[in-house]
Amino acid sequence: MKTVYNFSAGPAVLPKEVLQEAANEMLDYKGSQMSVMEMSHRSKVYEGILNEAKADLKELLSIPDNYKILFLQGGASTQFAMIPMNLMKNHEADYIVTGQWAKKAAQEGQLYGKANVIASSEDKTFSYIPDLDNLAFSKNADYVYICENNTIYGTKYSTLPDTKGIPLISDISSCFLSEPMDVTKYGMLFGGAQKNIGPAGVTIAIIREDLLGDEVFEGTPTMLRYDTHVKADSLYNTPPAYGIYICGLVFKWIKSQGGLEGMKKMNEEKAGILYDFLDSSHMFKGTARKQDRSLMNVCFITGDEKLDKKFVEEAKEEGFENLKGHRSVGGMRASIYNAMPKEGVEALIKFMKKFEEENL
Repeated sequence: MKTVYNFSAGPAVLPKEVLQEAANEMLDYKGSQMSVMEMSHRSKVYEGILNEAKADLKELLSIPDNYKILFLQGGASTQFAMIPMNLMKNHEADYIVTGQWAKKAAQEGQLYGKANVIASSEDKTFSYIPDLDNLAFSKNADYVYICENNTIYGTKYSTLPDTKGIPLISDISSCFLSEPMDVTKYGMLFGGAQKNIGPAGVTIAIIREDLLGDEVFEGTPTMLRYDTHVKADSLYNTPPAYGIYICGLVFKWIKSQGGLEGMKKMNEEKAGILYDFLDSSHMFKGTARKQDRSLMNVCFITGDEKLDKKFVEEAKEEGFENLKGHRSVGGMRASIYNAMPKEGVEALIKFMKKFEEENL
């Protein structure tokens, strides 16, 4: 069987060990004679799956007791509306726009109040993170919003903005569990699972409990209230049950790899060798500013659109899938999430060197 390396930005590669375990348990989960895919989310068996996943996530991130963990549906994009609906008490918030997802979040926030864009890197196609030292936060801002890792453009915050006590809300979809994080620096963290944790359909939100309450935007549907899901322990309605089960298996896999410190070490090694090659290449060039480079999404170009297209086509023939850049920017993108093995990155570099020799 031909070896295929999947560099998709999401849905993305999952650990083989996790997929194998899920396959082994597909027809009979731990002697229940049922698949997790078909069992009741109200059953004692599934209650154990949910609680164990939550406990493992709490352990991995050292989540304090005053934060609530929610497993939600609707993707991270639904949070663009849920956040202002639930947390924009003064009808004003600040947004730092470093890519399309933060931009969309700000546009959605504008529907519920005043969404102030206090910094942006759109002037250079979101290829850098703006200066965070002299930000002018709004007096009545209920929160400051960022997208921490920008999948499309390959950038990542190396430091967090000092929000002067205003709750920081971060979309961490594409860097979730890739390295240690200090949860106490945030009012809320959230992300879609499909990039680094599990299958599409699960969104995880971690919210400081003092931000929760009955005061929400008038007309907010019951299903879009955070307190609804907190009170029901993520079981107000049928949750994305099988997806949560897979996330739970990934949490255990991460623990077996040395936890988030282990993930950080592996991710730095993978990204390091790929960026080193790009910096020395006579053909390929990284598009993100060096100090803002993402460990998860490596974006690059040749400078010739026809050559970019040829590279993507020939790479696919060799078993390197989903290297085409996002349609809004073109070029190439290698998403090297936790589950991408180092040998996959090494094989890609070997192919890139060969392509460069043949096409210069």
